[in-house]
Amino acid sequence: MEYQVMLPVKDRETIEKLRAGDTVRLSGTLYTGRDAAHKRLCALLAEGKELPVPIDGQGIYYTGPAPAPQGHVIGACGPTTSYRMDAYAPALLDLGQAVMIGKGLRSEEVRQACVRNKAVYLAAPGGAGAYLASCVKECEVVAFPDLGTEAIHKLKVENMLLTVAIDTQGNSLYDIGREQYRQK
Repeated sequence: MEYQVMLPVKDRETIEKLRAGDTVRLSGTLYTGRDAAHKRLCALLAEGKELPVPIDGQGIYYTGPAPAPQGHVIGACGPTTSYRMDAYAPALLDLGQAVMIGKGLRSEEVRQACVRNKAVYLAAPGGAGAYLASCVKECEVVAFPDLGTEAIHKLKVENMLLTVAIDTQGNSLYDIGREQYRQK
């Protein structure tokens, strides 16, 4: 199935329909964040401080965009390997984050946090940084500018084509794919 999803997510019914393997066309406001930014966000949480970006209903794309070439909003922005955020993701999901975007396997803790919080993990195609950049209509650094490309960017995206890798029931496309391969 293919679904349109708008960020930020206003109600979880939208993403509760999604199943591992479904296609999503994502639009709206989304934030970037890699491991350095996630580490800082969780340090702020540990100190009881306010986060510099809204989390509830929001999506975080695990990317560090390349500088924008002349005439473009953003440079290539392919996904980074998601497991590097696994130590931090459950805390943000528990605050209401609805969507994570990256590539590769996730830990059991992240999968359980998706179930607990009715959140999803969407896989972006590796090697498609130019395509993904074409979906970005606006980009601005909004937190941790000293991190360079790993700063948190606020993106406006339109019809970013992604695949549900972990759904709100904890089903993982990676497990499903392996099982289908074994059965062949």
